[in-house]
Amino acid sequence: MAESDLDDMTALLSDPEVMRHYPAPQSRKEAEDWITWNVRNYAEHGFGLWIIELTDGTFIGDCGLTVQDVEGERLVEVGYHVCAAWQGRGLATEAATAVRNAARDAGMPHLVAIIRPANRPSQRVAQKLGLRLERRIVNNGGEDLVFGADLQALP
Repeated sequence: MAESDLDDMTALLSDPEVMRHYPAPQSRKEAEDWITWNVRNYAEHGFGLWIIELTDGTFIGDCGLTVQDVEGERLVEVGYHVCAAWQGRGLATEAATAVRNAARDAGMPHLVAIIRPANRPSQRVAQKLGLRLERRIVNNGGEDLVFGADLQALP
């Protein structure tokens, strides 16, 4: 993800359908801040969210790893956003599976996905990755589900 992705990321993060499980769609400035945060994550952690594209270069969304605070514990989360027009085709699962495998290959011990209870499609992606519901938390003013798995125990 780089500054050159700003138009695509603005379209993705400002789409009410894509952001329906977030407090609100994001502005162009917030999309710019999102990119800056990911570039900083690459430098600090060696990972962040990456752009998802088809082989022909068509922008699909983002997917990758971020460090999240979960009740005072810093955990590595797999996250994904897919453009509304491309949802329901297995692309989030495909991208997230590659990310999960890369995390496991890098020796990360545990992976989580933090998901709103109403976001059933995202929960299905997490379950396909082998993540299971570990706990419920209050996060950003609402309830979240924390799906997780010990990566070395996954097939």
